[in-house]
Amino acid sequence: QVQVVQSGGGLVQPGGSLRLSCAASGTIVSVKTMDWYRQAPGKQRELLATITSGGTTNYTDSVKGRFTISRDNAKNTVYLQMNSLKPEDTAVYYCYADLFFLSGIRLTSAGYWGQGTQVTVSS
Repeated sequence: QVQVVQSGGGLVQPGGSLRLSCAASGTIVSVKTMDWYRQAPGKQRELLATITSGGTTNYTDSVKGRFTISRDNAKNTVYLQMNSLKPEDTAVYYCYADLFFLSGIRLTSAGYWGQGTQVTVSS
């Protein structure tokens, strides 16, 4: 009933930029918060940035000033613009959407993960 699909990512040199996208589709009524996480090898998944339906944002300190989260509510899509990338930003990046959707005729609240996308920062 709901799909969350990511795009973007890849290999970039240190100091470079990348933009990730994440689109939710299906029988969605509304999307509450949308988040970006990442998980580096051997490390726990960490929350990077959050954006509410009203556009309020929060960032973890390690990406503040370099990454920007934004969303297009009409498209149920969240973006992560990543600038001044560092080798330590190398990880698999995941989006997470907390939303209301219709399951049959029942209004349901649930969270969905994107499939993950690799970001590698290396010269």
